[in-house]
Amino acid sequence: MSKDSLFIFSDDLLQYAFGNNHPFNQFRLTLTIDLLKEIQALDTADIRKPRKATDEEIAYIHTPSYIEAVKLASIGQLEASRAEEFGLGTDDTPMFPNMHDASAFIVGGALSAVDAVMSGDYKHAIHLGGGLHHGFRGKASGFCVYNDSSVAIAYLLKKYNARVLYVDTDAHHGDGVQWSFYDEPNVCTLSIHETGRYLFPGTGEVHERGQGKGYGTSFNIPVDAFTEDESWLDMYEKSLTEVAEFFKPDIIITQNGVDAHFHDPLTHLCGTMNIYKRIPQLAKKVAEQYCNGRWIAVGGGGYDIWRVVPRAWSLIWLTMTDQLDKIHSDRLPKSWVEKWQDKSPVTLPSTWMDPPGSYTPIPRKAEITEKNKRTLEKALYPIRSNYEERESV
Repeated sequence: MSKDSLFIFSDDLLQYAFGNNHPFNQFRLTLTIDLLKEIQALDTADIRKPRKATDEEIAYIHTPSYIEAVKLASIGQLEASRAEEFGLGTDDTPMFPNMHDASAFIVGGALSAVDAVMSGDYKHAIHLGGGLHHGFRGKASGFCVYNDSSVAIAYLLKKYNARVLYVDTDAHHGDGVQWSFYDEPNVCTLSIHETGRYLFPGTGEVHERGQGKGYGTSFNIPVDAFTEDESWLDMYEKSLTEVAEFFKPDIIITQNGVDAHFHDPLTHLCGTMNIYKRIPQLAKKVAEQYCNGRWIAVGGGGYDIWRVVPRAWSLIWLTMTDQLDKIHSDRLPKSWVEKWQDKSPVTLPSTWMDPPGSYTPIPRKAEITEKNKRTLEKALYPIRSNYEERESV
């Protein structure tokens, strides 16, 4: 049992289901938990069931009319014309029975994580069923009904008066969270994502820096398509280190979409498991440096649920709980592979890390790397220029 880290999960989170043919599939939670238990890294005592968020809590971010629309959709009574108005009933976010309750448990999981950490009972909490970062105040978007991270951040502001650093490493821009707090000086959002020139939602440009009192607290690092590990990690490590030093948060929330992997079917990036091993390591280090360890990790995108998500998400928990030594042999447990191989449509990996040469070499690597460096310089220019001004005084 971990004394410092809490794992949020119950079968209620599996009810968030758009259908068998939809790319968003919460079965990845089952696969991840089973992998962690197979290597004896997760005990029943580590797991806490999420509570169900109240309508009042969901309304910290979402409008009452939208919440009511989701409830009507849950029982098949939302008219098609109104559904379209609220972003429901689309190919991305189809309606399904019990949609409101399933979504409310996802939000409640994030709130459970907040209270566990801010109470001092735990230093870290992980809620892999969450991370639905595209949800807007009055509209569903991109597989996301309620935006659990945004509600959790609003809850942190309201109940704990905390300064919150939200770090989003999903391949898709964390638009819903950014716009929710675009004018809020006590929330800093950092999103590292594939450029919107090629990928939904098409936002997340460097010049999106916040507005009003929140100007200068929104950071976007749009990386070029086909970016590989070295360039991606350079962007991540420099941006997180410098943004954390600039903002000095009370708590860090990381959104851990794992769709920057080369296997992911919906994106165009070429990351390997190397980045998913490093992401939580640096997040934990920064949390220790600035927040007395206060760190909440949520899930997010990840559409190769067999080869990528279980390995990548397991690494977050293993890092949180100082159990990375359990993968020292680099071999996935044979029992886990054999258990799930017949159900998987693809050949499951046999190792935690991806072996060299797992994908076709990218011919524009040098050009992509240089372009990403220029993007990073533009994104961090306000921080770096202020630092240089202070140094010169």
